[in-house]
Amino acid sequence: MFIGFGTLANVVTVLVGSSLGLWIGTRFPERTQRTVVDALGLITLLLGALSTADILSPALRTAVGSSAPVLIVLGALLIGGVIGSLLDIEHRLDVFGHWVRARFVRREGPTVGSDADLASAEGRFVNGFVTASLLFCVGPLTVLGSLMEGLGRGPDQLLVKAVLDGFSSIAFAATLGVGVMASAGVVLLVQGALTLAGWVVGDVLPEAHLMALSAVGGLILVGLGLRILNARKVPVANLLPALVVAPLLVELVGALR
Repeated sequence: MFIGFGTLANVVTVLVGSSLGLWIGTRFPERTQRTVVDALGLITLLLGALSTADILSPALRTAVGSSAPVLIVLGALLIGGVIGSLLDIEHRLDVFGHWVRARFVRREGPTVGSDADLASAEGRFVNGFVTASLLFCVGPLTVLGSLMEGLGRGPDQLLVKAVLDGFSSIAFAATLGVGVMASAGVVLLVQGALTLAGWVVGDVLPEAHLMALSAVGGLILVGLGLRILNARKVPVANLLPALVVAPLLVELVGALR
């Protein structure tokens, strides 16, 4: 298999899954759709919790000490959150979602709806696009799987992720609409860039750095799970810079020891 096969497979499963979701979505009552989304929210919390457990990794503790991992994750989220909020990533992603809809989504039939109806439809598209993009691109499998494939270790992790995303996209598209299908473009860009980075950089990122990154990504997934469950609208996009800050903090603490 060529490098990039895992990402292409992931894009295909999102497109196919969301297409199926759009087809069967209207055949489900609203209570069924809500139940499915709640189940996905709980699964997202579970995946986040499992990834956050990497904070207990022996490799990370050896590199920074037994008490530092929690502080590193805390520092990464705080620093990354400040950077993300100053850059207003959450708002920019929303704006990008509106732009994608305006460019690629045609309104069916004559425009007879009220402005409120159009705003509601647009908000539904953006919600689906943003939620699916974050769910498909924030998880540790996105980063680790793409890097591993770029390093020439095969697409196994991304193929597992592709299956999970395919099933998730069916349920999300059935409830959140065509915006979920548009998230396939984000999957292609994000995972393609990470795969390319792995291919260029080579195997230079130590396991301790990857574990810190995975733990931070897990907490971001927990925030996304709370958002899916409508428990709290956590601005998870503003926390994304923490994924970069975490390995840097591991390097800094390790150098100071």
